[in-house]
Amino acid sequence: MPHTSLLALMSLFLTLASYYGAKALYHRRRRWWLAPIILAPLTLIGLVSLLAIPLPTYYVYTHWLMALLAPATIAFAVPIYRERKLIRQYPLTLTLGVASGLLFGLLSSWCTTKLLPLPADVVHSVLVRSVSTPFAVEATTAFGGIPDLTAILVLLTGIIGMLIGEPILKLARIRSALARGVALGASAHGAGAAKATEMGQQEGVIASLAMVFTGVAMVLSAPLFAAILV
Repeated sequence: MPHTSLLALMSLFLTLASYYGAKALYHRRRRWWLAPIILAPLTLIGLVSLLAIPLPTYYVYTHWLMALLAPATIAFAVPIYRERKLIRQYPLTLTLGVASGLLFGLLSSWCTTKLLPLPADVVHSVLVRSVSTPFAVEATTAFGGIPDLTAILVLLTGIIGMLIGEPILKLARIRSALARGVALGASAHGAGAAKATEMGQQEGVIASLAMVFTGVAMVLSAPLFAAILV
């Protein structure tokens, strides 16, 4: 029992150290492979595998980090209130961006599940992959998905969006800060908002708002879409 408790405590330390270490490296050298969303999970997987830490032991203390998703969701109200003037200034841009991001995210996920022979639980979990983790974990229950699997799919979606978002915007010659922010925030959630912030302050603010509104819209509309798509 003491050995298990020690490993569990070490798992929590390794998780936090992997994130903050990756964050410090990314601040020094902004390379995509050093982004915390990429480097931290890979480092953690390597360490857990090397030390042969069983998953139940790993989750003893680290599950509290997942519990922080609930207050994190509530905290999203802060940028909405802080940027209320921007919301009133560009209501149509945000509304169309959120609506198109939500619909195309669902449609692309649904088409993927129809093209690939996936198990039912994976099909139900992948549908909400295009919104931020707190909202996706909440919304996936309406589709009958697995929250843990949904969280992984959200992470992969964010990484892919962060990597290909800017090149696609350049290829499409989209120079508007509003358009770039909405596109990244609505499609790649937190990772997209972080990338948008690197591109410019206004892009980052708009991306954060688009991310929040898309997530809220997904949670509210999940029962309706579940009845149609599942």
